[in-house]
Amino acid sequence: MHIAVSGNIGSGKTTLTEKLSKHYGWKAEFEAVENNPYLADFYEDMQRWSFHLQVYFLNSRFKQIQKIRESNISIIQDRTIYEDAYIFAANLYKSKLISERDYHNYLNLFHSMIDYVKAPDLLIYLKADIPKLVGQIEKRGRDYENAIRIDYLKNLNSHYEAWIGNYDKGNLLVVDVNHLDFVAHPEDFSSIVGKIDREINGLF
Repeated sequence: MHIAVSGNIGSGKTTLTEKLSKHYGWKAEFEAVENNPYLADFYEDMQRWSFHLQVYFLNSRFKQIQKIRESNISIIQDRTIYEDAYIFAANLYKSKLISERDYHNYLNLFHSMIDYVKAPDLLIYLKADIPKLVGQIEKRGRDYENAIRIDYLKNLNSHYEAWIGNYDKGNLLVVDVNHLDFVAHPEDFSSIVGKIDREINGLF
């Protein structure tokens, strides 16, 4: 199986991916964040580095998908290639932080890749409001994330709601994490696992 976890910055995607990987014995594929050569520069000057960052993410995600396709084991993926295009690149273009020329160049590249992409068997979307996102971002204390603006997170959330509202590529599970802490409270994690179990059982 191919399971993917999606959600805004600070929604808990990576942590949940790690926990589900251990719980189910799935191999985890994580987002290329820590070794990303553009991320810190991007948060300092979004307009200058947006195209470079998006192409880097798109390429790394496509490589992940190729590995997933070639694998014969169950894999859980931290964020999808769809989010790169429909959330982050689209938001940068709408916010005038990426030029029309670069955006169309990016979309052409994305559409060339998407022909070789199969949607995950189950997409898990972590729905989180701005106070929850900000609290999580502050808690993990990544230096380069200090420059993230509230309006940037709000815009991303709007794009997420629109994308999830129209998602038709496969099975979807929406988990509202606003009042959950699946790290501190085992019962919160168990409730998420219960929902995933029901979805997975429906796949067979």
